[in-house]
Amino acid sequence: MHARWRRSSRAAADDGAATVLAAVMIAVLLAVTVAAGYLGAAVIARHRAQAAADLSALAAAGRVADGPAAACAHASTVSESMRAHLRSCRVDELDVVVAVEVTIALGRFGVGPAAAVARAGP
Repeated sequence: MHARWRRSSRAAADDGAATVLAAVMIAVLLAVTVAAGYLGAAVIARHRAQAAADLSALAAAGRVADGPAAACAHASTVSESMRAHLRSCRVDELDVVVAVEVTIALGRFGVGPAAAVARAGP
């Protein structure tokens, strides 16, 4: 009777294998989730930077008649209101070219910039 209930040596060697596999799968899933979160933050920051650049360029283009300094000052005001930093502003005849930067907080990986450039004119 005892032989029927005895485990084979092969079954005893597999004890805990499913637990280890589940732990590895959970760790991989967690790593993928964290990476997707960081990627999402970077994409959102890039879109914010592009929106800030577009609106800053449009705002500056509306003030080109007041002079390049007034146009770029207005672009700076608009970009700062969108929590972006105006890197450069250049008036090229009637067009305005604006470069904007938004910082990305990447947790343990530090802080990085998301940059965008926009051009607007009449």
